[in-house]
Amino acid sequence: MRIRFGYVSHAISLWDASPAKTLTFARYQQLNSEERADKLREITKQNLNHTLRMLHYNVAHELELYRFSSSIVPLATHPEVRWDFVAPFRSEWREIGDLVKEHNLRVSFHPNQFTLFTSPKPQITENAVIDMTYHFQMLDAMGVAAKSLINIHIGGAYGDKQQALSRFHQNLKALPAHIKNIMTLENDDKTYTAEETLAVCEEETIPFVFDYHHHMANPCAKPLEELISSIFQTWSHRPSLLPKVHISSPKSEKEFRSHADFVDPEFIMPFLKLLKEAGQDVDFMIEAKAKDQACLKLVEDLSKIRGFKRISGGALEIK
Repeated sequence: MRIRFGYVSHAISLWDASPAKTLTFARYQQLNSEERADKLREITKQNLNHTLRMLHYNVAHELELYRFSSSIVPLATHPEVRWDFVAPFRSEWREIGDLVKEHNLRVSFHPNQFTLFTSPKPQITENAVIDMTYHFQMLDAMGVAAKSLINIHIGGAYGDKQQALSRFHQNLKALPAHIKNIMTLENDDKTYTAEETLAVCEEETIPFVFDYHHHMANPCAKPLEELISSIFQTWSHRPSLLPKVHISSPKSEKEFRSHADFVDPEFIMPFLKLLKEAGQDVDFMIEAKAKDQACLKLVEDLSKIRGFKRISGGALEIK
């Protein structure tokens, strides 16, 4: 079986390459209309250029997975700003998309925790649809939406998990079908377990992005060994994509839910053994504070273990 590795948003090995430079609404309000437009375009162009730098870095290191920053476009979903961020940058979006397609990179977005469909407040659902649409528009502008993902969590429980889950199914109907078609769901570290998330994914025909660290922090009654096959099966309607897994390790025993700078191979070894038994190729998205450095270090660390063979800069084969 094979595992490909990737990281989130920012290659910290690169100098001044953040793809998430921002403009606060308070600062935006201080500018006149012309200055506002100029500033929005200036920051967006910079973030797009930095995103392109990140992709070239990934290609050079043979890292085939990458999660785009959700903050490429400043104030894109703010109700008093929402602006056309596609037309002024058609060539930049397309250049990013062409690079993704040329090197067969797997890319995704992960909106923040406020993008959820369990709230009893209609405005929260409306905002979630707006945010999911924003992420889809970026992928569409790149020309890669059909082969990409937008990953979210189920959301809050609001004191009654069953009612919240019922609202999730109802509220999700507000999401346009073409956006739902590329969304995924992830288990979280406090509320919805892997077993509960799997049930929702199966009912909604949504792929399940399993998070191992979250599972260890918020385990379910059923053993992972009994869930893993069904988790992978949720990807069956997207046959061009391998099942995707989030990997990180605890910062400490006391701060178990917090992500460490790097990934401890010993922490994930039980899961790796389970994957080997299943014989399932997967993609690992590394969610560690050291970003690209943590990703490359984990590949290097695992490649030194008997039975793990490095087959590229960012991929391993387990025998």
